[in-house]
Amino acid sequence: MKNLNKTSLLTGVLAGFTAALLSMGANTQSSLAIVLYAASALPILIAGLGWGNAAAITAIVSAGATAAALVSPYFALLILVVTLIPAGWLSHLANLARPATELGGPDGALAWYPLSDILSHLAGLVTAGMIIVGFIVGYDSGVSDRMVDIVIQAVKAQEPLYNPDAAAIAQIKSIFTLALPLIQGAVWVVMLFSAYYVATRIVQMSGRSLRPREDIPSTLRMHRNAIFIFLGGLVLTFVGGAPATIGALVCGTFGAGFLLAGFASFHFRTRGKSWRLPVLWIAYLSVLVFTIPAIFFLLTGLTDTRRTIAVTPVEKN
Repeated sequence: MKNLNKTSLLTGVLAGFTAALLSMGANTQSSLAIVLYAASALPILIAGLGWGNAAAITAIVSAGATAAALVSPYFALLILVVTLIPAGWLSHLANLARPATELGGPDGALAWYPLSDILSHLAGLVTAGMIIVGFIVGYDSGVSDRMVDIVIQAVKAQEPLYNPDAAAIAQIKSIFTLALPLIQGAVWVVMLFSAYYVATRIVQMSGRSLRPREDIPSTLRMHRNAIFIFLGGLVLTFVGGAPATIGALVCGTFGAGFLLAGFASFHFRTRGKSWRLPVLWIAYLSVLVFTIPAIFFLLTGLTDTRRTIAVTPVEKN
């Protein structure tokens, strides 16, 4: 046990140091920033999924300390609340299991924490993290307004005849004030879930995974109660001010969860069809290029909510 603890702690320290370096790399490589930030969750997830909570906590502390020492405590706090702590919590949830008999299952089996609840937790964690970051950096509508002004000036430099009136600019700014947190929240949920998916595959291939491999198309759904949170966020967007910004963020984070669930459901329903592969490619490309088709998958995720629990036999020593 002592050797196992030492191994877990050492793994956590190395994982945390790697996560901190990836986060710092994102500051210098702007074109790959979001990918590197999301990739910084991978070492935490791998440590937690493969070596347990002690390794995950050690990794988070190690990453925070490294970032604080090499960059600043402010930077360390930002990556902790947005990336590292959510990654550690996801690995903790993924390793949770209890006797299946407690849920009406068979004797001698374990019931694992539902993937639907893990995805819902991720949406909530990203929402909370971004609200904290927004409070720290003093985010308000002025931030998005300045970004719109920069874009308009750049367009004018390329097209001198482009000269929108004040009313049009004001409308663009009002839309962008809500679009920015919505898009940021949605993208971050998708990126972190992708990191979780990659981490689970890596740990499973290494043979250290406690959680069984799941059939994602049939199990990746959102918890039904998440619908009310999504609708609450939608209502807040009509209030105006800071509540509208938070509402847009909630719509983005939880909407991304339902979007992922919608894609999983689409994968499941097209399984075994001869035309499946080209249709899947068209679906993904249409969402990336046109965006609007994403509404179809969002609605699919909203209408197909369930909690599928993976059950595995208890290993006998």
